[in-house]
Amino acid sequence: MYLRRRSRTKNGVDYKSWALVETIRTARGPRQRTIATIGKLPGLDKEERIGWEAIGRFLDGKPQPQPDLFKREDEAPLWATVDIKRVSIERMRHFGDVYLGLLLWNRLGLSAFCQEQIPPGREEISWSIMAAVLTLARFCAPSSELQIAESWYAKTALDDLVGVPAEKINDDRLYRALDALLPHKDALCRHLQRRYGEMFGTTFDFLIYDVTSTYFEGSGKRNAKAKRGYSRDSRPDCVQVCIGLVTSSEGLPIGFEVFDGNRVDVTTVEDIIELMEGKYGKANRVWVMDRGMVSEENLELLRTRDARYIVGTPKAMLRKFEQELTESGWEEV
Repeated sequence: MYLRRRSRTKNGVDYKSWALVETIRTARGPRQRTIATIGKLPGLDKEERIGWEAIGRFLDGKPQPQPDLFKREDEAPLWATVDIKRVSIERMRHFGDVYLGLLLWNRLGLSAFCQEQIPPGREEISWSIMAAVLTLARFCAPSSELQIAESWYAKTALDDLVGVPAEKINDDRLYRALDALLPHKDALCRHLQRRYGEMFGTTFDFLIYDVTSTYFEGSGKRNAKAKRGYSRDSRPDCVQVCIGLVTSSEGLPIGFEVFDGNRVDVTTVEDIIELMEGKYGKANRVWVMDRGMVSEENLELLRTRDARYIVGTPKAMLRKFEQELTESGWEEV
């Protein structure tokens, strides 16, 4: 791209302007296309001013007259040459990611959901805003509540976007927001499922279920579910809780439950199936689970509910039927 100077006379008046032009390839060879026309502003003809006439010299690297920065305010130049080596950046903040996240938050109707579900009390900052901060932090830079309060929030433009100064965001307030949201967990999952179905026409007849765990550094004595069990984080020295998560085929979480830390995966299946049927009713669903969930009791449970399933076969059973399976014909589905 480059700047091209233009001159046009109309009714005896000489009009000068600049055009931003780019060169493009066509079937007839290179051609120039105007991207934008930059009109000439009045009052820029004086020699001591720097106007659009100076842009060409500036881009060509030619010397240009320096503006007097100490003129009266009404005569201040519209722009000036700056020595970037002497410019410092103060409080540089992230904007694009939090702006997009806040847009999605409102598009999903989560702000209205929180305002309807959580009645206002004596809190200084509404739970809807605090829930948005927690969600945006998880969306943009997953970290602890302490990290959000002490570092992340102040480095974003959220203080301007949601109107809450950084000094008002602390870990206690964030933890209380989680406590305020917890009783509405099931309603929130139903709300998200409904909005997702409205926006994308998704049906929830194909469900993927798995269990993970998260551990605590402390003793966890005040958490009745915190117990020692099989640690997926290789931390058998810490107490933990197990989390069962159900998602759609696209990976959208539609339900979860927290189990005791010593709960075996295979024993959680019946609870999750009953939970999902209680929320969304019985339907001709397909359940997808790994071999850690497989037992004859669980498969029989699925059959009695007229549910179909795709499960991982235990390795011992695979070895038992290995020869028969390898000699059978396979069809790609």
